[in-house]
Amino acid sequence: MAFENGSLVTEFILLGITDQPDLKILLFLVFLGTYMITALGNLTLIILIVQNSHLHTPMYFFLFNLSCIDLCYSSVITPKMLVNFIQKKNVISYMGCMSQLYFFCFFVISECYILTSMAYDRYVAICNPLMYNVALSPKVCCYLILASYFMGLSGAMIYTGCILSLTFCDGNTINHYFCDLLPLMQLSCTSTYVNEMALFIVAGKDIIVPTVIIFSSYGFILFTILKIRSTESRSKAFSTCSSHMLAVCLFFGSGAFMYLKPTSAVSVDKGKFYSVFYTIVVPMLNPLIYSLRNNDVKVALRKTLRRRILCSETGFQ
Repeated sequence: MAFENGSLVTEFILLGITDQPDLKILLFLVFLGTYMITALGNLTLIILIVQNSHLHTPMYFFLFNLSCIDLCYSSVITPKMLVNFIQKKNVISYMGCMSQLYFFCFFVISECYILTSMAYDRYVAICNPLMYNVALSPKVCCYLILASYFMGLSGAMIYTGCILSLTFCDGNTINHYFCDLLPLMQLSCTSTYVNEMALFIVAGKDIIVPTVIIFSSYGFILFTILKIRSTESRSKAFSTCSSHMLAVCLFFGSGAFMYLKPTSAVSVDKGKFYSVFYTIVVPMLNPLIYSLRNNDVKVALRKTLRRRILCSETGFQ
């Protein structure tokens, strides 16, 4: 049965991270634990932000959207990846593969621009606090979020369209743990030159532009922090910004190594290694980074837990 794009392949086989039986059980437990931490951390942040009015600020509005995206796009990839460790053959249909690719692209590109909006938020808050309520009014925040999702939507359509235009004749074994762009291109029995050029240009825009804005914002923030006279305040601000930059560097750095190189220059094993960072590690780290060093979140957590305990005691009585 042929598809409209001329592809003769009706399903793909995902090889996963490793084919060594001794490692599969260990990796299954590691990634299952990672996914549980990711889901719990992001769900906790989402609930805390919704239920606590003092967190209804631009900073937490962006963080709420970041947590939603991290939860969604880790759920698009990790559950299917875990199947590789417990089944001999992990099969995904052609349309299932294209759907996974589309949603992965949508969420990961949206995250690029939401991280950019968060860097702009911190820049205004630290470098120009008197203009904060104007520069980040509710209307502006909504526009920034809508723009982030629009970039994700348009980018996902371009990437998925490029893959749908390819023909897959006989090879249907993807040497990866999810339907990623480069492994799919390597399976095509037609020329992928135009697709590679489109990928390089669009990926460059989605990685380089946000990276430049983010690093510029944090550069101004660092310059402002160094002018703070209080050693304690300077140390606190620097500690917070450095942890944010760690997450940004992991996310954009691994993405750049993966997508801003020719397909022939990225080996399969290195591709899988880089992918683990931006698909699994970063979604787990984000709620930890943005909450463990945040007193507002800690206060909100204590209030929420106290409220739950009181409600349970009242219901019990």
